Amino acid sequence: MQQNQRVLIPLVGIIALVAAGFVLKTAQAVILPLVIAWFLSYILAPLVNFLDRHHVPPGPSVAVVLLILMGFFYLAGLFVYSRVMAFADEYPKYAGQLNQIASGFTHHVTLPSWLSFKAIDWQQKISGWMVSLPLSFGIFFKNLLLVLIFLVFMLLGKPYFQTKIEHAFPDAQGKTVNQVTASIARQISRYLFIKLLLSVLTGVLVWLILQLMGVDFSITWGVLAFLLNFIPTVGSIVATIPPVLLAFVQFYPDRLWIAVAVLSILMLVHQTIGNFIEPKLMGENLNLSPVVILLSLVFWGWLWGIPGALLSVPIAAAVKIVCENIEMLKPISVLMGSGKHYNKNS
Repeated sequence: MQQNQRVLIPLVGIIALVAAGFVLKTAQAVILPLVIAWFLSYILAPLVNFLDRHHVPPGPSVAVVLLILMGFFYLAGLFVYSRVMAFADEYPKYAGQLNQIASGFTHHVTLPSWLSFKAIDWQQKISGWMVSLPLSFGIFFKNLLLVLIFLVFMLLGKPYFQTKIEHAFPDAQGKTVNQVTASIARQISRYLFIKLLLSVLTGVLVWLILQLMGVDFSITWGVLAFLLNFIPTVGSIVATIPPVLLAFVQFYPDRLWIAVAVLSILMLVHQTIGNFIEPKLMGENLNLSPVVILLSLVFWGWLWGIPGALLSVPIAAAVKIVCENIEMLKPISVLMGSGKHYNKNS
């Protein structure tokens, strides 16, 4: 009987994981905005709590936070629109440069017609992207509306959460549950806040470096670096490729050394922030195992695409923090960690 249970429990666990993955994939349109709203609630909760301590009712305090957030998204939308229009204006210049590069390359190397760089109709491709842009914006704003709706209800309920826990459990148990949930909330908020600050720092440094070196669309690549900084290792590589390629096209053929310099400096910035500054600010206990990061990136990227990839590491960090604060789940937290902290102690 016990042997059958040992076989049955892992099988039930696997079935539960497959079922959970199926639900997450099928209900992506609802669950993804819910997860984004949940993370935003941790970032914005300190402001709501601050207003609550100054006797501002939950309704007006959430309205203030919502207005600030909507203003931010409005400015973000204007930024994206202006960047797309700027690229459309500069397209003829880059098309000429690309044709020049293609001519020089095909002069030395003979390629099949289907593989020829010059055979690619770049104008048609760019036009196709521009046509699909309004549809992408429509999907984005639909998801944004869902995020804001979920966020409002989460923030409205936060001031009363501890009181509900105290009344839901006996005195001693209620205090214990409140302490654990408060610890989890503090650590997740701290993690997200530090990650946000480091991403802003990365984006500003990338923008300044590219601006000083004269690379076009430097602010665009700074914003891209800010977003992709939420994905360790892979994000920095992906964020570095577009500005390097643009520098290659922009300064071809006389000043190609600028593209090499851009590659070297940007990689130095990403490595310094990712491998030195971030571990010091996050603390050794919050370091995730590279295997956990890779698996989380693959799983959530497959499940939800680019948004899932951006959220993969924050989700893994949140799971580790939750497991760290619940006695029964501490072994999982230890296994998810990098292990460097224990090696130093030993």
